[in-house]
Amino acid sequence: MRPRDNGRIPVLLYHAVMDDPPDWIAEFTVAPQEFGAQLDAIAASGRTPVSIGTLAGHFAGRAALPHRPVVLTFDDGFADLPGPTAEALAVRDLPATAYLTTGAITAGGRCLLPPAPMMALAQAPLLEQYGLEVGAHTVSHPQLDTLPARALRAELTDSKKALEDVLGHRVDHLAYPHGYNNGAVRRAARSAGYASAVAVRHALSSAADDTYRVARLIVRRGHTVRDVEAWMAGRGARAAPYRDSLPTVGWRVYRRGRAALRGDVFAG
Repeated sequence: MRPRDNGRIPVLLYHAVMDDPPDWIAEFTVAPQEFGAQLDAIAASGRTPVSIGTLAGHFAGRAALPHRPVVLTFDDGFADLPGPTAEALAVRDLPATAYLTTGAITAGGRCLLPPAPMMALAQAPLLEQYGLEVGAHTVSHPQLDTLPARALRAELTDSKKALEDVLGHRVDHLAYPHGYNNGAVRRAARSAGYASAVAVRHALSSAADDTYRVARLIVRRGHTVRDVEAWMAGRGARAAPYRDSLPTVGWRVYRRGRAALRGDVFAG
């Protein structure tokens, strides 16, 4: 008997997978052994792993989703990604989507992220060889919803072009740094040629989610296999779409004011 599908779609957000991460990303880092156990739980859940491209195709009305889909995503482009992390996915036949911050993976690139071991832009094709889909995560990892229009457009288009140049094909999918977005950011993403964009929200997605604000569950170092099993069962978080809360709106207003006074800060 197949598990019941309540219409909720877990879209997991990972960052680094390593034992000794820099302090600034440690909260969002999973140790390799725990990561393997989580992947095994996903593989055993009865979910069908798909890429963001497949999910976006459903939102666009081009394709039906498989039974009980799950999506794995990775942000930024840490050094483990084109090596042991991609290998762990490949041996379990788990597709995923990697969103790369081009300024962080380019020598001398402009980036707001603090120092950390990162992959190189030239390794992006290797990710595809492992079966990962590659998407953009801006150039410098700013808070997009605080940027003026010209800077916003540059962050979206320059990162897209850098990845397309090295991959030799279109890059259709975007992740907002730290999930920060608003109506203007979503419209800019569409105008830049992206077919989808993912946020964070720490919520389950659904077949009715917003194509340019797909909800993701952010995996922290304190999450366990039991948490992953709950998400695979469609439990443990609310389901999108839903309206932004008043605290979320207030935080956005505060950050815009702070950016106007102090300039860009990294989204994190």
